[in-house]
Amino acid sequence: MAFVNLEIPNRKEKYLETIKQLRLKNFSKNLPFLILSDRLPEGQVYREFPDGHIELQETFSMGSNFGSTVLQILSPIEADQIRREYGLF
Repeated sequence: MAFVNLEIPNRKEKYLETIKQLRLKNFSKNLPFLILSDRLPEGQVYREFPDGHIELQETFSMGSNFGSTVLQILSPIEADQIRREYGLF
């Protein structure tokens, strides 16, 4: 008899639900939502804004200060692909 671990899918669903709630909370305060991806080079992130656009940014630190540079503003189609890829729809 094969053992199926039902906790792993449940954990992933709970994790994704928590992420979605945090995202909506940020948007309700007119704050962007940071999307980290292991598919991007180190130091690069996606930042999604309440108006729906997503920017690819490179982050950096100078002492205790952090900043970022916009590398690309994704097209609406690209932004939807990122949302779909990370289960944010």
